[in-house]
Amino acid sequence: MLTRLEYGAQGVNPRFVVTNIRDGDAMQLYEQLYCARGEAENRIKEAQLDLFGTRASCHRFAANQFRLLLAALAYTLMQRLRETALRGTELERASAATIRVRLLKIGAAIVRNTRRVRILLASHHPLRHVYAHAARAMAP
Repeated sequence: MLTRLEYGAQGVNPRFVVTNIRDGDAMQLYEQLYCARGEAENRIKEAQLDLFGTRASCHRFAANQFRLLLAALAYTLMQRLRETALRGTELERASAATIRVRLLKIGAAIVRNTRRVRILLASHHPLRHVYAHAARAMAP
């Protein structure tokens, strides 16, 4: 079955679906099957490239397995950060690399005393409102 879809809110953007699946609407096949597969492949690529999921340079199996487990943990934490702390912000649908570079990989001063730990960020950080929103959302 070959179907041409005029898909896109910004105008004509033709998509062609070639499949041997006879049942189902072409738009449904495209949105629920094809796009979902592409999104899953993007998440795998994100874990491999952005969260260093392919680093297995050690000669020992246990060390490589531990590195892979750390990458899986980082991926899980990044997903939870997106779902809970970044919901409703401009980084809600951002990739792991974007979140890491623009939100987490920033300079800060840590001031610790007997009662609390304070994180002092630069006053002109462009995403300080997103950082504050995420910190409030993650606080117990």
